Amino acid sequence: MTRRSRRHAVGGALLAALLIASPAFVAAASPDVPPPTPVPPHGSPSPFPTVLHTPAPTVHPPDIAAKGAILGDLSTGQVLTSRRPDHPRPIASLTKIMTALLSMERLDPGTVVTVRPEAAPGQVAGLSELGLVAGERITVHDLLYGLMLASANDAAVALAQEISGTVDAFVSLMNRRAAKLGLEHSRFFSPNGLDDRGYSTPLDLFELTREAYEQPLFAKITRTRFADVSGPNGKPRHLQNRNVLLWLYPGAFGVKTGYTQAAGYCVVAAAEREGVQLVAVVLGEPGEAFSDAAALLDYGFRAFDRKTFVTRGEEFPAITLHGESVPVAARDGLEGLVPAGAAAAAKRQVRLDPAAPFPPATGDAIATVDVTAGGKEIGSVPLVATARPEPPPPPPGGWFGRTVGAIHAALSAGVSALLS
Repeated sequence: MTRRSRRHAVGGALLAALLIASPAFVAAASPDVPPPTPVPPHGSPSPFPTVLHTPAPTVHPPDIAAKGAILGDLSTGQVLTSRRPDHPRPIASLTKIMTALLSMERLDPGTVVTVRPEAAPGQVAGLSELGLVAGERITVHDLLYGLMLASANDAAVALAQEISGTVDAFVSLMNRRAAKLGLEHSRFFSPNGLDDRGYSTPLDLFELTREAYEQPLFAKITRTRFADVSGPNGKPRHLQNRNVLLWLYPGAFGVKTGYTQAAGYCVVAAAEREGVQLVAVVLGEPGEAFSDAAALLDYGFRAFDRKTFVTRGEEFPAITLHGESVPVAARDGLEGLVPAGAAAAAKRQVRLDPAAPFPPATGDAIATVDVTAGGKEIGSVPLVATARPEPPPPPPGGWFGRTVGAIHAALSAGVSALLS
């Protein structure tokens, strides 16, 4: 089973319940009020609320209006609840998560990009832009902030051209990277998502977001509310993050918003509480998507507790391999989220790898420990040999006796051959 399919299976087994009705919605208290989104000339086409409307606290999945959604653990990939997780939909500017990932993987943030005419005003559709000027020199660092905070479509084109030479070549790169990540239901047609032909699923976007957070700069950018980047006339461009949850949801640290008429209102949201980091993906909302994302995050933080099931380096009973005893220990640790207050103890079952090498070298994986809790699969950890098995003891009689015995056996065999 692949890493991706294992995560999906874990999520489905852990919480098979469908999204069900919840108590009446209430307006969540706002820790901070964001200013209006500065998207010239007439403001943002996306709702930019100053208050979230979320259900009263509950341990049941919230009722949401989104066409597709998922809630998962950022660190482990465990899926906690979902709605149509594999149903493809247009994703609008959520496409820019892939553009940002490729830019961080392939470009140094300090690289200076010379803006080509194709990324200049009048050449890129959409209201969200940096206002790049042909011939302008701007760093990858500043383009990335424009891409993720202001959702700048021209920044996406400039980055695509810097990486691949042409937008078409970059789109091919996006789809190859998606295939490598195992995003089976995703297809990209542009670096910014304005085409409305590109599509993905809640699960694929969850996996893509997890991969992007392997880049430290991605985490830094997506939690930033305001940033100043260079402008062509020496005056800085003032950017404000379009993700209202950075103001309205305690612990929010990302990720990206999106909207087109075909995609509806979309958001990938991330937040942390007491060391647990959750990601909510909301696609195809008829209204603002922030409240549904917050409701999903509230549910995850309230309804689940993190438990440690296996500790890295933990010793397990020795395993018998080809009649020999091999000491083993866990190669990795294993944590997971379980329903809050769950009384069922975790069960750990060791499975021998039928293809385990013999004799194993120290560090070779020879078995796996599978962990379940409350009848639900949590995950698996390889068990590795911590020492080579001891050689079998010599036959009795000492070296002289063994030598005489060997000579006697050889002579007997020779005599038998002559007499036959």
